[in-house]
Amino acid sequence: MTTMDIILIIIAIILYLIGIAGCILPALAGTPFCYLSLLLAHWSGYVTVSTATLIVWGVITLILTILDIFLTPWMTRRFGGGKGGEWGAIIGLLVGMFLPWPWGPMAGPFVGALVGEIIVSRQSTSGAMKAALGSFLSFFVSIGIKLLACGGILASALMTLL
Repeated sequence: MTTMDIILIIIAIILYLIGIAGCILPALAGTPFCYLSLLLAHWSGYVTVSTATLIVWGVITLILTILDIFLTPWMTRRFGGGKGGEWGAIIGLLVGMFLPWPWGPMAGPFVGALVGEIIVSRQSTSGAMKAALGSFLSFFVSIGIKLLACGGILASALMTLL
């Protein structure tokens, strides 16, 4: 193992840890960091995964990154929200990223969807609360999906070591 291989593995481990943090912190793109760690580990020569595995995880990473953007407004809509709730959830998500974790990222979309539904969509408080609940649940669904993907990426790397 060369010095470059060791450096690549160290960087891959750091990127993987950043990726796991990114699954929970909305300001970081968790799954892409984990995928990049797999690529670096593969390029080190210490971890050997097939091209098909790299392509599959690349596609999954792309899909999850796009899904993560649209999940909050989609779940808000599925729970009875309208355009006001969707836009409120998006704005709340952006504002919540800059507030202390976990309250900012959890409460931002909820409050945004609630306010958007009441002001823009003119829903009753109970209808607005239901739509806001959808945005709140999307926070946990998103974390779960991203953590599962990052776990699968790690498993793909570790399988080659056995």
